[in-house]
Amino acid sequence: MKNFKQLFSIGSLAIATAFIFTACNNAEEKKEGEKKDEKTEVKDAPKADENGKASATLSGTQPDTTLTGTADFSAAGGKVKLSLMLNIPKMANKSVAVHLHEMGDCGDMGKMAHGHWNPTNKQHGKWGSASFHSGDIGNVTLDATGKGTMELETDLWTIGGDEKTNILNKSVIVHNGMDDFTTQPTGNAGTRIGCGVIMKK
Repeated sequence: MKNFKQLFSIGSLAIATAFIFTACNNAEEKKEGEKKDEKTEVKDAPKADENGKASATLSGTQPDTTLTGTADFSAAGGKVKLSLMLNIPKMANKSVAVHLHEMGDCGDMGKMAHGHWNPTNKQHGKWGSASFHSGDIGNVTLDATGKGTMELETDLWTIGGDEKTNILNKSVIVHNGMDDFTTQPTGNAGTRIGCGVIMKK
């Protein structure tokens, strides 16, 4: 009986040791797996196209307003340059607000583009001021025929970079009013009359 108890104790100790060994191995494997995941995340992090190009073709979203235009983006020297051209005959001699919106979808008269692109969670405001959205482009003045242009260069945007800077698959929205740079979070810019999705060239 004594021998049986000794054998039972030895057997229990062996099982406990095996359990601890297995648990340690599983913990080590989990750590290794986490390390691999971290390496994968770093490796797979999106990289900006330093000389890339992108564009959006703008069209009207309202049946009573004819609108055409283009927004061309080009990357160079760590910055992205926007060249915007608008043609809105109905809005001749007026100014219209233009923003980048967070979703690349012009459905439902531009409403599917959702709100301003604001990856840094800032207050809406005038571009270059103390606080503004990454999509707060500003107002474009149209001439007597309804045509207007704007150029903007910034290091806050990238073509294909991380989620806080990448402009691809965002929408360019044109409004029928001016941005007052104050009203939160839209600038009280009015109805969405034009839209185009930014796609890589």
